[in-house]
Amino acid sequence: MRINKFIAHAGVASRRKAEELIKQGLVTVNGQVVRELATTIKSGDLVEVEGIPVYNEEKVYYLLNKPRGVISSVSDDKGRKTVIDLLPQVKERIYPVGRLDWDTSGVLILTNDGDFTDEMIHPRNEIDKVYIARVKGIATKEILRPLTRGVVIDGKKTKPAVYDILKVDPAKGRSIVQLTIHEGRNHQVKKMFEAVGLLVDKLSRTQFGNLDLTGLRPGESRRLNKKEVSRLHELAVRKRK
Repeated sequence: MRINKFIAHAGVASRRKAEELIKQGLVTVNGQVVRELATTIKSGDLVEVEGIPVYNEEKVYYLLNKPRGVISSVSDDKGRKTVIDLLPQVKERIYPVGRLDWDTSGVLILTNDGDFTDEMIHPRNEIDKVYIARVKGIATKEILRPLTRGVVIDGKKTKPAVYDILKVDPAKGRSIVQLTIHEGRNHQVKKMFEAVGLLVDKLSRTQFGNLDLTGLRPGESRRLNKKEVSRLHELAVRKRK
């Protein structure tokens, strides 16, 4: 098995992140630093990432209702609470699939399956991600229509999105809009609304593929079953056909 795949299967990181760790010289095999991505791992080889031995684990998948004020990371050098802190009962080395901003709440998957992570976050698979945004301003079809064609953020055009105006409050100058996208770029939803003149002041992801927050309060999590994981895989494969 190639070393990046071995690391991904062990749940340390996604395959692409594993490649970065290898290139940075942070991976050793039997005590020797390796930088070649083509390195093959054989039975009995000792693989370490940043000095920590890597072993294959059972693949696990968790759904978390992430609260606001929690970092979508395995650790934080500033000592802030992370999503891992919310799942102390999990012994495997899980990490978030993608991320939600510190002030964004909602659906977040955590796993130790690197291949699954790559499949879920790759834009080509176009898995629906549904958000509910409270924005400053009066949302109208005319204002939001550019989102259905794609808007330019950070110099690159987004893929077409689908919106639904849920509520408009003229007295407070606010609106609530549901937005469905297929990408996961940095601060994407906030920047998309900003591109059409609306400022997000509260944001939650309510759905990821076939998963929603039914039965989960903020901070609560549950383990996904095989059927749910298989369904996510089917959604990704279907989009590639």
